[in-house]
Amino acid sequence: MADKDLMNKYKRFVADYNSGMDREALCKKYQLVEDRYDSFLKFLKRKGFILAQSTSPAFRSAHEIDFEIYGDDMQFAEIELDPNETAIAEAGSMMYMDSGIEMQTIFGDGSRESESIMGKIFGAGKRVLTGESLFMTAYTNRGGRKQRVAFGAPYPGKIIALDLADLGGELLCQKSAFLCAAKGVAVEIAFQKKLGAGLFGGEGFILQRLRGDGYVFVHAGGTIIERELKPMEKMRIDTGCIAALQSGVNYDIEFVGGIKNALFGGEGIFFATVTGPGRVWLQSLPFSRLADRIIASVPQMGGTRKGEGSILGGLGDLLSGDNRF
Repeated sequence: MADKDLMNKYKRFVADYNSGMDREALCKKYQLVEDRYDSFLKFLKRKGFILAQSTSPAFRSAHEIDFEIYGDDMQFAEIELDPNETAIAEAGSMMYMDSGIEMQTIFGDGSRESESIMGKIFGAGKRVLTGESLFMTAYTNRGGRKQRVAFGAPYPGKIIALDLADLGGELLCQKSAFLCAAKGVAVEIAFQKKLGAGLFGGEGFILQRLRGDGYVFVHAGGTIIERELKPMEKMRIDTGCIAALQSGVNYDIEFVGGIKNALFGGEGIFFATVTGPGRVWLQSLPFSRLADRIIASVPQMGGTRKGEGSILGGLGDLLSGDNRF
């Protein structure tokens, strides 16, 4: 009975939190020590409660879209558009769309429609530096009722939906992490200001900067976890495992320490370091790591197979017709 009462208390707290009740009022109502407020929110998240207190403005410049993310390791995002609403996406990421959706190829992201032609070309040209196409695709609902369009992940991993209005209007992410967004979100580039972080930080000198007040959908490899860092709280991370971070988070590198660690530890010479305040999203399987493992296992590319296939090894593959050239 006591456990049931406690769970009901948690539910009431979450309902008050999501309705917009502030920190001081919540602590007073539920007799919660204010220093333990943040850790209590994390405890509720681990319990499976959804905390969705919104700081979004009453009016958005970006289109307001509804969505649902399907799948587990090979996910796709389905976006529901009201009449005349638009979603933008990287060229080639569309999975399916309803008949009332109009597809249009555009320069850049379409966030500044009043911009001159040369401005749009220059903005699109900067995207090439991140390894993306000059063009993006806009999907607009031209019908008289709701229509849906879906976008698929390019490799195994997770898709996360982030509301830029709740993140201060800006997010930095690894190159090629952007999948799609509501129209009005600007997809730009950000340069690393520190030479060491650019050379050895795993993300290079160029990151993607997403700006606006709408929803963006970011994809990364493996499983994604979110960490919220307090002021001056520091984390050391494998250089390839940072998927995204808020612009207020300080990003740098740090020597792993010790000659044996650097040469034989398997983590490289440097860690990436992030220092709060702000939120960071980490990926468990960077695409570069996945690609390296695949290449290392393909004999035609100089790799070797370890423990897979026939007990006869290469002879077994030859007899079974699996040894292709």
